[in-house]
Amino acid sequence: MARRIYTVHDHLEESLKDPAFRTAWEASEVEYQVARQIIAKRLRKKMTQGDLATKAKTTQAVISRIERMTENVSMDLLKRIATAFGTRVKVQFE
Repeated sequence: MARRIYTVHDHLEESLKDPAFRTAWEASEVEYQVARQIIAKRLRKKMTQGDLATKAKTTQAVISRIERMTENVSMDLLKRIATAFGTRVKVQFE
């Protein structure tokens, strides 16, 4: 009988049963979505973190921290990143 492989999704499902973990996970959703969208747009534009940083007048380290969700990004920097992509920032409350 084959053993089922324990995946990262299995681990997440288990971890989300812990109320403290679930609260922290849900609180990070906005940062996750910002990071995910920046990474996706940067890759679609075939830009490196350094390319984006130069165009957004910041450093590669700052872009890296935003993408890793270890830095809170200001609206000013988000606007500069959007300009570097040739787009605009759109904020929506749900």
